[in-house]
Amino acid sequence: MSPELISILVLVVVFVIATTRSVNMGALAFAAAFGVGTLVADLDADGIFAGFPGDLFVVLVGVTYLFAIARANGTTDWLVHAAVRLVRGRVALIPWVMFALTGALTAIGAVSPAAVAIVAPIALSFATRYSISPLLMGTMVVHGAQAGGFSPISIYGSIVNGIVERENLPGSEVGLFLASLVANLLIAAVLFALLGGRKLWARGAVTPDDNGGGLGKGGAGTGGTGAGAGTGAGAGTGAGTVADTGTSTGGTAPAAVAVRPDQQTGGAEGTGVRLTPARIATLVALVALVVAVLGFDLDAGLTAVTLAVVLSTAWPDDSRRAVGEIAWSTVLLICGVLTYVGVLEEMGTITWAGEGVGGIGVPLLAAVLLCYIGAIVSAFASSVGIMGALIPLAVPFLAQGEIGAVGMIAALAVSATVVDVSPFSTNGALVLAAAPDVDRDRFFRQLMIYGGIVVAVVPALAWLVLVVPGFG
Repeated sequence: MSPELISILVLVVVFVIATTRSVNMGALAFAAAFGVGTLVADLDADGIFAGFPGDLFVVLVGVTYLFAIARANGTTDWLVHAAVRLVRGRVALIPWVMFALTGALTAIGAVSPAAVAIVAPIALSFATRYSISPLLMGTMVVHGAQAGGFSPISIYGSIVNGIVERENLPGSEVGLFLASLVANLLIAAVLFALLGGRKLWARGAVTPDDNGGGLGKGGAGTGGTGAGAGTGAGAGTGAGTVADTGTSTGGTAPAAVAVRPDQQTGGAEGTGVRLTPARIATLVALVALVVAVLGFDLDAGLTAVTLAVVLSTAWPDDSRRAVGEIAWSTVLLICGVLTYVGVLEEMGTITWAGEGVGGIGVPLLAAVLLCYIGAIVSAFASSVGIMGALIPLAVPFLAQGEIGAVGMIAALAVSATVVDVSPFSTNGALVLAAAPDVDRDRFFRQLMIYGGIVVAVVPALAWLVLVVPGFG
Protein backbone atom coordinates (compact mmCIF):
# COMPACT_ATOMS: atom_id res chain seq x y z
CA MET A 1 0.00 0.00 0.00
CA SER A 2 1.38 3.40 -1.00
CA PRO A 3 2.16 6.03 1.65
CA GLU A 4 -0.34 8.40 0.02
CA LEU A 5 -3.17 5.89 0.29
CA ILE A 6 -2.26 5.14 3.91
CA SER A 7 -2.43 8.83 4.80
CA ILE A 8 -5.87 9.19 3.18
CA LEU A 9 -7.18 6.10 4.94
CA VAL A 10 -5.94 7.51 8.24
CA LEU A 11 -7.86 10.71 7.47
CA VAL A 12 -11.01 8.64 6.91
CA VAL A 13 -10.41 6.85 10.23
CA VAL A 14 -10.08 10.24 11.94
CA PHE A 15 -13.48 11.32 10.60
CA VAL A 16 -15.10 8.02 11.55
CA ILE A 17 -13.75 8.05 15.12
CA ALA A 18 -14.67 11.70 15.59
CA THR A 19 -18.21 10.97 14.41
CA THR A 20 -18.85 7.76 16.32
CA ARG A 21 -16.88 8.34 19.52
CA SER A 22 -17.36 12.08 20.07
CA VAL A 23 -13.62 12.70 20.19
CA ASN A 24 -12.40 16.12 19.07
CA MET A 25 -11.34 15.75 15.46
CA GLY A 26 -8.50 18.20 15.93
CA ALA A 27 -6.94 16.11 18.71
CA LEU A 28 -7.25 13.02 16.53
CA ALA A 29 -5.70 14.90 13.62
CA PHE A 30 -2.72 15.97 15.73
CA ALA A 31 -2.18 12.34 16.75
CA ALA A 32 -2.55 11.27 13.12
CA ALA A 33 -0.09 13.94 12.00
CA PHE A 34 2.43 12.65 14.52
CA GLY A 35 1.92 8.99 13.59
CA VAL A 36 1.79 9.39 9.81
CA GLY A 37 4.47 12.08 9.73
CA THR A 38 6.90 10.03 11.82
CA LEU A 39 6.21 6.48 10.68
CA VAL A 40 5.13 6.94 7.05
CA ALA A 41 6.52 10.25 5.81
CA ASP A 42 9.78 10.21 7.84
CA LEU A 43 9.25 13.78 9.06
CA ASP A 44 10.71 15.27 12.23
CA ALA A 45 8.81 17.53 14.61
CA ASP A 46 9.75 20.67 12.67
CA GLY A 47 8.39 19.15 9.48
CA ILE A 48 5.11 18.24 11.20
CA PHE A 49 4.70 21.66 12.84
CA ALA A 50 5.39 23.42 9.55
CA GLY A 51 1.72 22.92 8.71
CA PHE A 52 0.42 24.47 11.93
CA PRO A 53 -1.80 27.46 10.93
CA GLY A 54 -0.50 30.14 13.29
CA ASP A 55 -2.40 32.94 11.54
CA LEU A 56 -5.72 31.15 11.76
CA PHE A 57 -5.02 30.30 15.41
CA VAL A 58 -4.83 34.01 16.20
CA VAL A 59 -7.99 34.74 14.19
CA LEU A 60 -9.95 32.01 15.96
CA VAL A 61 -8.80 33.03 19.42
CA GLY A 62 -9.15 36.76 18.80
CA VAL A 63 -12.64 36.90 17.38
CA THR A 64 -14.10 34.33 19.79
CA TYR A 65 -12.46 36.13 22.74
CA LEU A 66 -14.06 39.42 21.68
CA PHE A 67 -17.41 37.76 21.14
CA ALA A 68 -17.22 35.99 24.51
CA ILE A 69 -16.86 39.41 26.14
CA ALA A 70 -19.88 40.65 24.19
CA ARG A 71 -21.90 37.74 25.50
CA ALA A 72 -20.63 38.09 29.06
CA ASN A 73 -21.55 41.78 29.38
CA GLY A 74 -24.97 41.36 27.79
CA THR A 75 -24.30 43.04 24.44
CA THR A 76 -25.67 40.06 22.54
CA ASP A 77 -28.85 40.08 24.67
CA TRP A 78 -29.31 43.74 23.82
CA LEU A 79 -28.90 42.98 20.12
CA VAL A 80 -31.50 40.20 20.31
CA HIS A 81 -34.18 42.31 21.98
CA ALA A 82 -33.43 45.40 19.89
CA ALA A 83 -33.84 43.39 16.69
CA VAL A 84 -37.22 42.02 17.80
CA ARG A 85 -38.50 45.45 18.80
CA LEU A 86 -37.51 46.83 15.40
CA VAL A 87 -40.26 44.84 13.67
CA ARG A 88 -42.89 46.23 16.09
CA GLY A 89 -43.98 42.76 17.11
CA ARG A 90 -45.11 41.46 13.69
CA VAL A 91 -45.23 37.68 14.27
CA ALA A 92 -44.54 36.91 10.61
CA LEU A 93 -41.29 38.84 10.75
CA ILE A 94 -39.93 37.14 13.88
CA PRO A 95 -38.42 34.15 11.98
CA TRP A 96 -36.67 36.63 9.66
CA VAL A 97 -35.43 38.64 12.63
CA MET A 98 -33.83 35.47 14.00
CA PHE A 99 -32.37 34.67 10.57
CA ALA A 100 -30.88 38.16 10.26
CA LEU A 101 -29.65 38.22 13.84
CA THR A 102 -27.72 34.96 13.69
CA GLY A 103 -26.37 36.03 10.30
CA ALA A 104 -25.14 39.31 11.74
CA LEU A 105 -23.54 37.58 14.72
CA THR A 106 -21.57 35.11 12.58
CA ALA A 107 -20.70 37.81 10.07
CA ILE A 108 -18.96 39.88 12.76
CA GLY A 109 -16.98 36.95 14.10
CA ALA A 110 -19.13 34.66 16.22
CA VAL A 111 -18.58 30.94 15.79
CA SER A 112 -21.70 29.51 14.15
CA PRO A 113 -22.62 27.19 17.08
CA ALA A 114 -22.14 30.11 19.50
CA ALA A 115 -24.57 32.28 17.54
CA VAL A 116 -27.08 29.44 17.31
CA ALA A 117 -26.70 28.70 21.03
CA ILE A 118 -27.53 32.32 21.86
CA VAL A 119 -30.45 32.85 19.48
CA ALA A 120 -32.05 29.40 19.28
CA PRO A 121 -33.48 29.31 22.85
CA ILE A 122 -35.16 32.68 22.37
CA ALA A 123 -36.31 31.83 18.83
CA LEU A 124 -37.81 28.49 19.85
CA SER A 125 -39.53 30.12 22.83
CA PHE A 126 -41.20 32.54 20.43
CA ALA A 127 -42.14 29.60 18.21
CA THR A 128 -43.86 27.81 21.08
CA ARG A 129 -45.63 30.92 22.35
CA TYR A 130 -46.97 32.05 18.98
CA SER A 131 -47.63 28.61 17.42
CA ILE A 132 -44.87 28.98 14.84
CA SER A 133 -43.48 25.74 13.43
CA PRO A 134 -40.39 24.84 15.49
CA LEU A 135 -38.88 23.33 12.33
CA LEU A 136 -39.32 26.66 10.55
CA MET A 137 -37.86 28.67 13.42
CA GLY A 138 -34.97 26.29 14.07
CA THR A 139 -33.92 26.03 10.44
CA MET A 140 -34.20 29.82 10.00
CA VAL A 141 -31.74 30.25 12.87
CA VAL A 142 -29.26 27.73 11.44
CA HIS A 143 -29.49 29.01 7.87
CA GLY A 144 -29.16 32.54 9.17
CA ALA A 145 -25.93 31.58 10.92
CA GLN A 146 -24.59 30.09 7.68
CA ALA A 147 -25.79 33.08 5.63
CA GLY A 148 -23.36 35.34 7.47
CA GLY A 149 -20.79 32.64 8.05
CA PHE A 150 -18.47 33.50 5.18
CA SER A 151 -18.02 37.24 5.59
CA PRO A 152 -14.37 38.30 5.28
CA ILE A 153 -14.06 38.71 9.07
CA SER A 154 -16.05 35.62 10.06
CA ILE A 155 -14.59 32.36 11.33
CA TYR A 156 -15.55 30.32 8.25
CA GLY A 157 -14.60 33.13 5.89
CA SER A 158 -11.21 33.63 7.52
CA ILE A 159 -10.50 29.89 7.41
CA VAL A 160 -11.47 29.36 3.77
CA ASN A 161 -9.86 32.58 2.52
CA GLY A 162 -6.70 31.73 4.47
CA ILE A 163 -6.53 28.27 2.88
CA VAL A 164 -7.13 29.74 -0.57
CA GLU A 165 -4.35 32.28 -0.05
CA ARG A 166 -1.88 29.70 1.22
CA GLU A 167 -2.65 27.39 -1.69
CA ASN A 168 -2.14 30.26 -4.18
CA LEU A 169 -5.61 29.79 -5.64
CA PRO A 170 -7.63 32.62 -7.18
CA GLY A 171 -10.22 33.69 -4.67
CA SER A 172 -12.98 36.20 -4.07
CA GLU A 173 -13.83 37.04 -0.46
CA VAL A 174 -16.96 38.94 -1.50
CA GLY A 175 -17.98 36.22 -3.96
CA LEU A 176 -17.67 33.52 -1.30
CA PHE A 177 -19.73 35.57 1.15
CA LEU A 178 -22.46 36.34 -1.38
CA ALA A 179 -22.68 32.72 -2.53
CA SER A 180 -23.42 31.50 0.98
CA LEU A 181 -25.68 34.45 1.77
CA VAL A 182 -27.83 34.03 -1.36
CA ALA A 183 -27.99 30.23 -1.06
CA ASN A 184 -29.17 30.32 2.54
CA LEU A 185 -31.53 33.23 1.89
CA LEU A 186 -33.24 31.32 -0.94
CA ILE A 187 -33.50 28.18 1.20
CA ALA A 188 -34.99 30.24 4.04
CA ALA A 189 -37.56 31.77 1.69
CA VAL A 190 -38.66 28.32 0.49
CA LEU A 191 -38.90 27.06 4.08
CA PHE A 192 -40.92 30.12 5.12
CA ALA A 193 -43.42 29.51 2.31
CA LEU A 194 -43.74 25.77 2.94
CA LEU A 195 -43.78 25.68 6.76
CA GLY A 196 -46.59 28.12 7.52
CA GLY A 197 -45.01 31.49 6.96
CA ARG A 198 -47.86 32.72 4.82
CA LYS A 199 -50.38 32.04 7.60
CA LEU A 200 -48.32 34.13 9.98
CA TRP A 201 -48.99 37.24 7.90
CA ALA A 202 -52.66 37.01 8.87
CA ARG A 203 -51.81 37.58 12.52
CA GLY A 204 -51.70 41.00 14.12
CA ALA A 205 -48.73 42.56 15.83
CA VAL A 206 -47.82 41.64 19.39
CA THR A 207 -46.97 44.29 21.97
CA PRO A 208 -43.40 44.86 23.22
CA ASP A 209 -43.22 44.55 26.99
CA ASP A 210 -42.30 47.53 29.13
CA ASN A 211 -38.89 46.31 30.29
CA GLY A 212 -37.68 44.69 27.06
CA GLY A 213 -37.91 41.15 28.36
CA GLY A 214 -39.79 39.91 25.35
CA LEU A 215 -42.79 40.38 23.12
CA GLY A 216 -46.30 39.13 23.39
CA LYS A 217 -49.92 39.68 24.20
CA GLY A 218 -51.13 38.16 27.37
CA GLY A 219 -54.11 35.98 27.78
CA ALA A 220 -56.39 35.07 30.57
CA GLY A 221 -54.26 35.23 33.70
CA THR A 222 -54.75 32.80 36.50
CA GLY A 223 -52.24 34.37 38.87
CA GLY A 224 -53.06 35.69 42.31
CA THR A 225 -52.65 38.99 44.03
CA GLY A 226 -49.79 41.48 44.01
CA ALA A 227 -46.63 41.58 41.97
CA GLY A 228 -46.00 38.11 40.77
CA ALA A 229 -45.94 35.80 37.81
CA GLY A 230 -49.03 33.90 36.84
CA THR A 231 -49.33 31.22 34.23
CA GLY A 232 -51.77 32.11 31.52
CA ALA A 233 -53.03 30.70 28.27
CA GLY A 234 -52.44 33.37 25.67
CA ALA A 235 -55.58 33.69 23.58
CA GLY A 236 -54.87 32.34 20.14
CA THR A 237 -51.17 32.16 20.79
CA GLY A 238 -50.61 29.12 22.96
CA ALA A 239 -49.44 28.87 26.53
CA GLY A 240 -47.32 31.69 27.85
CA THR A 241 -46.00 33.34 31.00
CA VAL A 242 -47.97 36.39 32.06
CA ALA A 243 -46.48 39.21 34.07
CA ASP A 244 -49.18 39.82 36.68
CA THR A 245 -49.00 43.21 38.40
CA GLY A 246 -52.24 42.94 40.29
CA THR A 247 -55.28 40.77 40.78
CA SER A 248 -55.82 39.10 37.43
CA THR A 249 -59.30 37.87 36.73
CA GLY A 250 -59.34 37.40 33.03
CA GLY A 251 -58.33 40.65 31.36
CA THR A 252 -55.49 41.24 28.94
CA ALA A 253 -52.11 41.63 30.57
CA PRO A 254 -48.66 42.29 29.16
CA ALA A 255 -46.61 39.15 28.83
CA ALA A 256 -42.94 38.37 28.85
CA VAL A 257 -41.03 35.56 27.27
CA ALA A 258 -39.17 33.70 29.99
CA VAL A 259 -35.48 34.45 30.16
CA ARG A 260 -33.06 31.89 31.50
CA PRO A 261 -30.99 32.84 34.56
CA ASP A 262 -27.78 32.86 32.51
CA GLN A 263 -29.30 35.46 30.20
CA GLN A 264 -29.91 37.90 33.05
CA THR A 265 -26.89 40.08 32.55
CA GLY A 266 -28.12 43.47 33.59
CA GLY A 267 -28.20 43.20 37.35
CA ALA A 268 -31.35 44.89 38.64
CA GLU A 269 -34.70 43.80 37.30
CA GLY A 270 -35.60 45.52 34.07
CA THR A 271 -32.04 46.48 33.16
CA GLY A 272 -31.04 43.26 31.38
CA VAL A 273 -31.40 44.76 27.88
CA ARG A 274 -30.50 48.40 28.50
CA LEU A 275 -27.43 49.95 27.00
CA THR A 276 -24.68 50.33 29.56
CA PRO A 277 -21.23 51.88 29.12
CA ALA A 278 -19.70 48.40 28.73
CA ARG A 279 -22.23 47.42 26.08
CA ILE A 280 -21.81 50.67 24.19
CA ALA A 281 -18.04 50.16 24.21
CA THR A 282 -18.48 46.59 22.98
CA LEU A 283 -20.72 47.70 20.11
CA VAL A 284 -18.12 50.31 19.19
CA ALA A 285 -15.43 47.59 19.32
CA LEU A 286 -17.42 45.35 16.97
CA VAL A 287 -17.87 48.21 14.51
CA ALA A 288 -14.17 49.08 14.87
CA LEU A 289 -13.25 45.49 14.01
CA VAL A 290 -15.26 45.66 10.79
CA VAL A 291 -13.78 49.04 9.83
CA ALA A 292 -10.21 48.01 10.67
CA VAL A 293 -10.36 44.80 8.65
CA LEU A 294 -12.40 45.95 5.66
CA GLY A 295 -11.33 49.59 5.55
CA PHE A 296 -7.67 49.37 6.55
CA ASP A 297 -6.82 45.74 5.73
CA LEU A 298 -5.60 45.04 9.27
CA ASP A 299 -5.30 41.47 10.53
CA ALA A 300 -8.65 40.35 11.96
CA GLY A 301 -7.14 38.18 14.71
CA LEU A 302 -4.67 40.71 16.05
CA THR A 303 -7.26 43.50 15.86
CA ALA A 304 -9.84 41.43 17.74
CA VAL A 305 -7.37 40.46 20.46
CA THR A 306 -6.39 44.11 20.91
CA LEU A 307 -10.02 45.25 21.21
CA ALA A 308 -10.79 42.40 23.62
CA VAL A 309 -7.85 43.35 25.82
CA VAL A 310 -9.02 46.98 25.93
CA LEU A 311 -12.52 45.91 26.98
CA SER A 312 -11.12 43.47 29.54
CA THR A 313 -8.95 46.16 31.06
CA ALA A 314 -11.81 48.63 31.34
CA TRP A 315 -14.39 46.14 32.66
CA PRO A 316 -12.51 43.21 34.22
CA ASP A 317 -15.56 41.86 36.07
CA ASP A 318 -17.53 41.39 32.85
CA SER A 319 -14.58 39.85 31.06
CA ARG A 320 -13.14 37.60 33.76
CA ARG A 321 -14.63 34.40 32.35
CA ALA A 322 -14.34 35.35 28.68
CA VAL A 323 -11.00 33.60 28.16
CA GLY A 324 -12.55 30.35 29.32
CA GLU A 325 -15.37 30.84 26.81
CA ILE A 326 -13.06 31.12 23.81
CA ALA A 327 -14.01 28.37 21.37
CA TRP A 328 -11.02 26.25 22.31
CA SER A 329 -12.58 23.09 20.91
CA THR A 330 -12.95 24.80 17.54
CA VAL A 331 -9.40 26.13 17.76
CA LEU A 332 -8.14 22.60 18.47
CA LEU A 333 -10.27 21.22 15.66
CA ILE A 334 -9.06 23.64 12.99
CA CYS A 335 -5.41 23.64 13.99
CA GLY A 336 -5.31 19.85 14.23
CA VAL A 337 -6.98 19.19 10.88
CA LEU A 338 -4.87 21.78 9.05
CA THR A 339 -1.67 20.48 10.64
CA TYR A 340 -2.51 17.02 9.33
CA VAL A 341 -3.28 18.51 5.92
CA GLY A 342 0.17 20.11 6.08
CA VAL A 343 1.67 16.65 6.59
CA LEU A 344 -0.31 15.41 3.57
CA GLU A 345 1.08 18.26 1.50
CA GLU A 346 4.62 17.60 2.69
CA MET A 347 4.49 13.92 1.72
CA GLY A 348 2.83 14.55 -1.66
CA THR A 349 -0.60 13.12 -0.87
CA ILE A 350 -2.39 16.28 -1.99
CA THR A 351 -0.85 16.15 -5.45
CA TRP A 352 -1.42 12.41 -5.70
CA ALA A 353 -5.10 12.64 -4.74
CA GLY A 354 -5.74 15.67 -6.93
CA GLU A 355 -4.27 13.88 -9.92
CA GLY A 356 -6.50 10.90 -9.11
CA VAL A 357 -9.65 13.04 -9.06
CA GLY A 358 -8.58 14.79 -12.23
CA GLY A 359 -7.90 11.39 -13.79
CA ILE A 360 -11.63 10.67 -13.80
CA GLY A 361 -11.55 12.39 -17.17
CA VAL A 362 -14.75 14.38 -16.62
CA PRO A 363 -13.91 17.48 -14.53
CA LEU A 364 -17.53 18.42 -13.90
CA LEU A 365 -18.25 14.91 -12.59
CA ALA A 366 -15.26 15.11 -10.26
CA ALA A 367 -16.46 18.50 -9.04
CA VAL A 368 -19.95 17.32 -8.14
CA LEU A 369 -18.49 14.26 -6.38
CA LEU A 370 -16.36 16.54 -4.18
CA CYS A 371 -19.44 18.63 -3.31
CA TYR A 372 -21.36 15.52 -2.25
CA ILE A 373 -18.42 14.23 -0.22
CA GLY A 374 -18.30 17.54 1.63
CA ALA A 375 -22.06 17.52 2.29
CA ILE A 376 -22.30 13.92 3.47
CA VAL A 377 -19.32 14.09 5.81
CA SER A 378 -20.34 17.49 7.20
CA ALA A 379 -23.83 16.24 8.05
CA PHE A 380 -22.23 13.92 10.61
CA ALA A 381 -18.97 15.66 11.45
CA SER A 382 -17.38 19.09 11.36
CA SER A 383 -18.16 21.45 8.47
CA VAL A 384 -15.00 23.42 9.20
CA GLY A 385 -12.93 20.26 9.36
CA ILE A 386 -14.12 18.91 6.03
CA MET A 387 -13.57 22.27 4.33
CA GLY A 388 -10.05 22.36 5.70
CA ALA A 389 -9.40 18.94 4.18
CA LEU A 390 -11.30 19.13 0.88
CA ILE A 391 -10.05 22.46 -0.45
CA PRO A 392 -6.36 21.44 -0.30
CA LEU A 393 -7.29 18.07 -1.82
CA ALA A 394 -8.88 19.90 -4.75
CA VAL A 395 -5.85 22.13 -5.43
CA PRO A 396 -4.14 19.97 -8.10
CA PHE A 397 -7.52 19.29 -9.67
CA LEU A 398 -8.26 23.04 -9.86
CA ALA A 399 -4.75 23.76 -11.13
CA GLN A 400 -5.66 22.05 -14.40
CA GLY A 401 -7.75 25.11 -15.23
CA GLU A 402 -10.82 23.28 -16.52
CA ILE A 403 -12.90 24.18 -13.47
CA GLY A 404 -13.18 27.73 -12.11
CA ALA A 405 -11.53 27.88 -8.68
CA VAL A 406 -13.76 30.65 -7.29
CA GLY A 407 -16.97 28.84 -8.17
CA MET A 408 -15.67 25.45 -7.01
CA ILE A 409 -14.55 26.75 -3.61
CA ALA A 410 -17.86 28.55 -3.13
CA ALA A 411 -19.76 25.37 -4.06
CA LEU A 412 -17.71 23.32 -1.59
CA ALA A 413 -18.28 25.90 1.14
CA VAL A 414 -22.04 26.00 0.57
CA SER A 415 -22.34 22.21 0.31
CA ALA A 416 -20.37 21.64 3.51
CA THR A 417 -22.27 24.15 5.67
CA VAL A 418 -25.96 24.15 4.67
CA VAL A 419 -26.18 20.59 5.99
CA ASP A 420 -25.58 21.85 9.55
CA VAL A 421 -29.35 21.59 10.04
CA SER A 422 -28.78 17.86 10.54
CA PRO A 423 -29.55 16.82 14.15
CA PHE A 424 -26.18 15.03 14.13
CA SER A 425 -24.34 18.33 13.64
CA THR A 426 -23.66 20.84 16.43
CA ASN A 427 -26.12 23.45 15.16
CA GLY A 428 -28.90 20.94 14.57
CA ALA A 429 -28.37 19.44 18.00
CA LEU A 430 -28.53 22.90 19.60
CA VAL A 431 -31.84 23.61 17.90
CA LEU A 432 -33.21 20.24 18.99
CA ALA A 433 -32.14 20.86 22.59
CA ALA A 434 -33.49 24.42 22.66
CA ALA A 435 -37.04 23.58 21.60
CA PRO A 436 -39.40 23.71 24.62
CA ASP A 437 -42.65 21.78 24.87
CA VAL A 438 -42.23 19.74 21.69
CA ASP A 439 -42.26 16.04 20.91
CA ARG A 440 -38.50 15.66 20.66
CA ASP A 441 -38.64 12.34 18.83
CA ARG A 442 -40.88 13.85 16.19
CA PHE A 443 -38.78 17.01 15.99
CA PHE A 444 -35.65 14.87 15.66
CA ARG A 445 -37.20 12.97 12.74
CA GLN A 446 -38.21 16.23 11.09
CA LEU A 447 -34.68 17.62 11.34
CA MET A 448 -33.21 14.34 10.09
CA ILE A 449 -35.54 14.18 7.08
CA TYR A 450 -34.92 17.83 6.24
CA GLY A 451 -31.17 17.32 6.64
CA GLY A 452 -31.35 14.37 4.24
CA ILE A 453 -33.18 16.48 1.67
CA VAL A 454 -30.54 19.19 1.94
CA VAL A 455 -27.71 16.66 1.50
CA ALA A 456 -29.42 15.22 -1.58
CA VAL A 457 -30.39 18.46 -3.30
CA VAL A 458 -28.13 21.38 -2.37
CA PRO A 459 -24.71 20.04 -3.58
CA ALA A 460 -26.17 19.40 -7.04
CA LEU A 461 -27.71 22.88 -7.16
CA ALA A 462 -24.51 24.52 -5.90
CA TRP A 463 -22.54 22.63 -8.55
CA LEU A 464 -25.02 23.62 -11.28
CA VAL A 465 -25.07 27.30 -10.35
CA LEU A 466 -21.48 27.90 -9.24
CA VAL A 467 -19.29 25.29 -10.95
CA VAL A 468 -20.86 24.62 -14.34
CA PRO A 469 -20.69 28.30 -15.45
CA GLY A 470 -16.95 28.26 -14.68
CA PHE A 471 -16.67 31.21 -12.27
CA GLY A 472 -13.05 32.10 -11.51
